[in-house]
Amino acid sequence: MTAPTPSPAAQDAGAAASRVYWRRAALLALAGMLCAVLLGGLSAWFLGAVAIAGLSTAALTFNFHVPGALVRLFAVGRTVARYGERLAGHKAALTDQVARRVGLFRAMADAPATRAAGWQMADQARLSDYLDDVEDLDYARLRVGLPGTVLAISLAGGLVATAIVAPLALVPPLALLGMFALAGRGLHRRAFVCWDAAKAERRDGAARLGATLAAAVPLRAEWHWSRQSEAALARFDAADGRLLAIRRMQAGLDAAGGLVGPVAALSVIGAAWLAGGRGETLLVPTFLAFAWLALGEPLQGVSRMLVAQIRRDAARRDNAGWLRPAQAGATAIAAPAPRRLLIERLQRRAPDGRPLGLPLALDLQAGRACVLAGPSGTGKTSLLKQIAGWTGNDTMRADSASIDAAARRAMAMYCPHDAAILADTVRANLFAPGRDDAELDAALAAVEMSGRVAEAGGLDGWIRQEALSLGEAQRLNLARAWLSDRPLILLDEPTEHLDAAQGERILARLLDRLGDRIVVLSSHRLDGGLAETIRL
Repeated sequence: MTAPTPSPAAQDAGAAASRVYWRRAALLALAGMLCAVLLGGLSAWFLGAVAIAGLSTAALTFNFHVPGALVRLFAVGRTVARYGERLAGHKAALTDQVARRVGLFRAMADAPATRAAGWQMADQARLSDYLDDVEDLDYARLRVGLPGTVLAISLAGGLVATAIVAPLALVPPLALLGMFALAGRGLHRRAFVCWDAAKAERRDGAARLGATLAAAVPLRAEWHWSRQSEAALARFDAADGRLLAIRRMQAGLDAAGGLVGPVAALSVIGAAWLAGGRGETLLVPTFLAFAWLALGEPLQGVSRMLVAQIRRDAARRDNAGWLRPAQAGATAIAAPAPRRLLIERLQRRAPDGRPLGLPLALDLQAGRACVLAGPSGTGKTSLLKQIAGWTGNDTMRADSASIDAAARRAMAMYCPHDAAILADTVRANLFAPGRDDAELDAALAAVEMSGRVAEAGGLDGWIRQEALSLGEAQRLNLARAWLSDRPLILLDEPTEHLDAAQGERILARLLDRLGDRIVVLSSHRLDGGLAETIRL
């Protein structure tokens, strides 16, 4: 089944919206940091000014209302800005997530690694790892890019202010920041190795545990159950130990980061005191010193940014295995549509590569539909996927050219027997964004879904999987095939969930519509009267 590709206009609109949200999140984050700095500095200045005024007649005329009001203003501003940053940042991340996941899951669907693992990714450990990687990519900018940018700008501002107010005070914080950077670099290097090893150990543990559970009865009979189970669980323990080591490294770096603010604050006060600052002249250095306490607070989160960066980089590397094969085969779509696919000896194979039955000779021609007939379990679905190029690396002849698996994937439209219905409009579920309403209505009429769609609110009515019966979902699936422009159409049990008379009517219309394409369908009910039949 082919999913719709967002139009360039829609992609540009989504990218523009994402940029707007990220700018808002960055501005709110900077505003929150500024309010935190002003709150800390102004509070210290206010207390110092009150103490100085209380020792003289200035206490009688001292106006504490304005600084008091500013303290409350900055406190409220910091809270509002932080909540606003979280809302805008998550909105930006979710906006990016939509576009990224469409491309990522499309590439995953096209990749040989996925087809080798099975189209539905039945390996739960593999699926869990993949979804964790997707999440690490989705939120990397929110966890690394945005806070890292705000921290860098804030530290630069603090260093510039220190250079103006008390230049000598720059030496201790700069030295500490340099050591902190070296420690962060070391953590990044060691934690990356630990994270890779932990993922490998979890995968190995999951594989061992799965094999042990699958062979529970013979293992118990042979008294090997406890040993095999303990060996599998030991791999999870080893992975947890590596993750604990990463957390300990994080704790050390966070402790070092917590020293920067106090050291810089003491340096500013000490430098100003050594320069002769007393009384009122110490108010500005005091303001800056307490501002440094606010600036140093985000440094205690740098370890989380580094770990998020490690996870992002590892996810990019692992997902490259899904993306590269899909991109490499993308150019095959431009090949001319074949009128015939021929192979003399096709060794049928399961998704995991196991051979199924004896080799077949296939001669698939446009205008002459081919039925793969046989009872359930004979490999009809696996053969359809092999013809589509999802499994195996078979090469077929087409006229005077050769068509490999990647080229067939680009030209094939596969309709599974259990249709997936998106929680979206009927229009979106037809997977034909370039077709006008008249064509969509004609497709729905051909599969006898016009009345049901009208009840749902028409083409823009909202539907979901639970709102349709199995037969209605199947007919909507066949409407997608009706609207497809691919030269190779593969239908897996197209009349499943339909009564015999209705299935024959709809299939006859569909085959007539696709008379100029290569059509292959599987069925355990057809007797071969509609097309050439290959019995499995």
